[in-house]
Amino acid sequence: MQFKQIVGQYALKQRLINSVNENRVSHAQLFLGPGGSGSLPLAVAYAQYLSCENKQEDDSCGECSSCRKYQKLMHPDLHFSYPFFAKHKDDTALTFIEQWREAFQANPYLSLDTWRGYLDAENKQANINIAECHQIIKKLSFKPFESTYKVLILWLPEYLDREGNALLKIIEEPQPNTLFLLVAQNQDQILNTILSRTQLIKIPALSFEDIKNNLVDHHNQTEEVASEIAYLSNGSLTEALAMLQQENKGYHGVFVQWLRLCFANKGLEVMKFVDEASKMGRENQKNFLRYGINFIRECCLILSGAESLVHLPAQELETAQKMTNVMNISQAQNIITELEKAHYHIERNANPKILFLDVSLQIIKILNLTIRQERTPYIPN
Repeated sequence: MQFKQIVGQYALKQRLINSVNENRVSHAQLFLGPGGSGSLPLAVAYAQYLSCENKQEDDSCGECSSCRKYQKLMHPDLHFSYPFFAKHKDDTALTFIEQWREAFQANPYLSLDTWRGYLDAENKQANINIAECHQIIKKLSFKPFESTYKVLILWLPEYLDREGNALLKIIEEPQPNTLFLLVAQNQDQILNTILSRTQLIKIPALSFEDIKNNLVDHHNQTEEVASEIAYLSNGSLTEALAMLQQENKGYHGVFVQWLRLCFANKGLEVMKFVDEASKMGRENQKNFLRYGINFIRECCLILSGAESLVHLPAQELETAQKMTNVMNISQAQNIITELEKAHYHIERNANPKILFLDVSLQIIKILNLTIRQERTPYIPN
């Protein structure tokens, strides 16, 4: 993995390169960033740069023996640890290393759900067990084999239970030139004893432009489709790539039409929409509701006079501006609340027909109650 293959994060890439060139490599580092931000590929690219035999000014060479082995994730001084679904108490990450290489090379921005798909997870809980902790200690007790550094990349240390305390000594007093790179999403779920022994590197979510440009340049998407997916992804390339696999991507027209039907209180047409929405499929339903939540939030920004913070394509921005003429902030916030509830229940396999009918009725109530209140004259005491 080279830095140039990673989407965005330009300042952070340069910071990592500078730390190597200035010989300021901390032996234990925590790459902390939201899912889809590129924390894992950044850690791999950083390790590859450290081991590169012909470092360039802004990246590893990609051609030396070390880089070629890193690209296949088969370098003898590169080790991975990650959550897995153990069938036997002595299973370790090495048991699933072939699946791990396949998953990472298919999509370096993989999520735990994606990783689960490569394993026979059944109903097991993912974790990093005590056998894996002992395996880590064993692997890192030896000197580097080929490179200057021996590197362990531990993905999602949140799944280390108390067994993770077994790693404290080797994290605090490792062999010379041993590097721990922990890649996490939730700082609060990491053992404090481990957290206190690492140097924190915060990785921000990707920008709208970075995701949109990647979809246009590398995934053959139109500007319009790429903009909508980037908008829905909330800075996660993982989410954006997952949406590419789904059939429905044009949520704007459908969502605005739904609001219009609710505003006009057209019962029969609302029922027709409910029937259609119930057939979308769960992932598309979730994305549709997520789009609605984001769109109404943008309307709130316009209503609050913060239009400069709005990130909508031109056509959708025009629609949002028109909608603010018939909707106030209180209405918008109430609609967002109903959509968030619906998204929560869809994730938990609620009946979509009943759910969309209920949400429609709630939106009709929100919009029309306000209308009646505005038309009711004030009667003084």
